[in-house]
Amino acid sequence: MQSRLPRSPHWEASVCLRCLLRLSKGPQLPRRRLFNQASTRSSATAASALFTRDYFSANRYKASITPTEEHLASGSDRPQYEAPAGAAVKDHQSPQGTPCETAISGNVLDDVLQPELPHRRRKRLKDNQQVSGVSTDIIPPDASSRLSTLSTTLPPSSLRRLFSLYLSLSKPRLSSLIVLTTAAAYSLYPVPAVLLPQATASPSLSALTLVFLTSGTALCSASANALNMIMEPKHDAKMSRTRNRPLVRGYIGRRGALVFATVAGIVGVGSLYYGVNPTVSFLGGLNIFLYAGVYTPMKRISILNTWVGAVVGGIPPLMGWAAAAGQTATGSGGWQELLLSKESIGGWLLASFLYAWQFPHFNALSWTIRDEYKYAGYKMLAWVNPRMNGRVAFRYALLSFPICGALWWFGVTDQGFLLTSSFVNAWIVREAWKFWRMDGFKGSARGLFWAGVWHLPVVMVLAMAHKKGLWEGVWQRLNGETLEEDMWLEDEEMTELQEQQTSRPIPLVVN
Repeated sequence: MQSRLPRSPHWEASVCLRCLLRLSKGPQLPRRRLFNQASTRSSATAASALFTRDYFSANRYKASITPTEEHLASGSDRPQYEAPAGAAVKDHQSPQGTPCETAISGNVLDDVLQPELPHRRRKRLKDNQQVSGVSTDIIPPDASSRLSTLSTTLPPSSLRRLFSLYLSLSKPRLSSLIVLTTAAAYSLYPVPAVLLPQATASPSLSALTLVFLTSGTALCSASANALNMIMEPKHDAKMSRTRNRPLVRGYIGRRGALVFATVAGIVGVGSLYYGVNPTVSFLGGLNIFLYAGVYTPMKRISILNTWVGAVVGGIPPLMGWAAAAGQTATGSGGWQELLLSKESIGGWLLASFLYAWQFPHFNALSWTIRDEYKYAGYKMLAWVNPRMNGRVAFRYALLSFPICGALWWFGVTDQGFLLTSSFVNAWIVREAWKFWRMDGFKGSARGLFWAGVWHLPVVMVLAMAHKKGLWEGVWQRLNGETLEEDMWLEDEEMTELQEQQTSRPIPLVVN
């Protein structure tokens, strides 16, 4: 006989007909819809947020994403991110009850996938400043920190990641600015009339020399910047602008950075020696020594480090001028002829312009992070003597007017440069005056910083556009009057005169 279980009086009330029919068919695997409207919409939104133009850009950086200290401790190649203050963070549980990864909910995830646009960020900071009355002059992280953060999104063993890390050691934005000033000084050198393209079939200045000059200057700058990072990883970790640099984060070892700095310095100085001239090579090596050996340790000793750093910034245009002068030297081509002759005045004027420009630019930058400089132990004028910091910025900004005037007076540029450069110089002087009078508050530091960012390249481009004799040659070509025709006529006249002198009979003198 079959044994039967006792029937429960609640069975009929516990199971409905639909459930009974489903149980009678046996277990079925859950069916997945191929075209779910909600999932399709969410995946499309995520894809559009991730695969934007910034995703493929070499300068991709999310200002709201910052690697945490747990990432350094774990040694993982995947960057971890800190949630902004006030963000809702919750731990999710899997269906089996095991804890899942910590997820950031709400607006924080939107900020990661869709970063705030720059103009909206500036407007938000300005509104917050007006409401709270507190200055929000925040300078963005430098290019080295951005490249270091970008490298964490690349595969660990890829060449692109390795290239990004070592490129960040060179401070690419600063190095490119140095190369720009060097090339501008090279192009501004007044070429003698005998070497003008109308008189000779070859170019006036060698393009190959320019290649050696720019590449060697860039390598010397990379070497000096890498040595600077090797000496300051502990102090860079205390500042927001530099705490994401590769040596601070441990992405590159000190030995690898030292090898990179040594190779870049040797190749840079060597290329300047063999491709340009020994004087320019000496200036390149001197700049490495001054920046890494004098300026870097002096930052923790005295506020005079700013003046030493200004000297370092003034040497590159002098290198470009000496490189061009070496091609037209009539003597031995030694350093006395290239740096101390009458023709070298233009190079010293460009060097003095770079020297004076650095004070308003750097003083505004250092003021925004003066508390971090103080915490890191750097002796900067911004926190040691804030009033003097503003006065120094304003005084050196005023020097841009007489220096630009001297460039015209000594024949480097034409008269039009006086007018066009005056507008740009008036802009930075106005911002420097506001920075001094307002003690850096009410957005004056930010205004002076960005004025300095644009002031230098604009003045350099204007100087090259107003080079002495450039537009005169263009005007002569438009009127059909070329220097080549004038020289051809002069040669014909000289030839006829010589023929007349040779054809005349020589009178005989009879005693």
